[in-house]
Amino acid sequence: MRHDTIERSVNLMMVLIILAVSIGGLVELIPLMYSSEANEPAEGIEVYSPIRLAGRDVYVREGCYNCHSQMVRPFRSETERYGPYTTAGETVYDRPFQFGSKRTGPDLARVGGRYSDAWQRLHLQNPRALVPESTMPTYAWLEDRPVDPELLTAKLETLQFLGDPYTDEQIASAAAEVEGVSEMDALIAYLQGLGTNRRNRR
Repeated sequence: MRHDTIERSVNLMMVLIILAVSIGGLVELIPLMYSSEANEPAEGIEVYSPIRLAGRDVYVREGCYNCHSQMVRPFRSETERYGPYTTAGETVYDRPFQFGSKRTGPDLARVGGRYSDAWQRLHLQNPRALVPESTMPTYAWLEDRPVDPELLTAKLETLQFLGDPYTDEQIASAAAEVEGVSEMDALIAYLQGLGTNRRNRR
């Protein structure tokens, strides 16, 4: 088929473009769908505990991923600063993924345990008290917002339906686990768990 024939027919060109993109997309996606490394949890990866799940949802709701990525790229400069590069098996229980692409602040994929709970709390309450040049907004008001036990239970039930291996017992006890827990506490618990499984295996 001659190029001028294709270029003169908008409809034919659209069909051929869609065909080319579809084939390219399938070549990229189908192998990942059957790859255990991409769709099975990596060693040490477990579903989020109720309090960490609540914290992850606060993190997503507040748009933290707009300034903080959670993906260490496979470059020497990255792995020396942040630790082992991120694998697909680490994120199988993340909906949505927190990869991000912008680093106004540092990557948080391996931040768990690097600072104390007290440091994290003060940093969330007043970032500039610890990092004077920080542009991060304050989140002190999260201390006054309790985690909603009913909403959290409903989320766990939904995740179980989607295939996450939460047990009925975990779901039944979730409300009691977050009784009296603030959104600040939950967010700190989420941050303190990030990447700890990888660091323990280095």
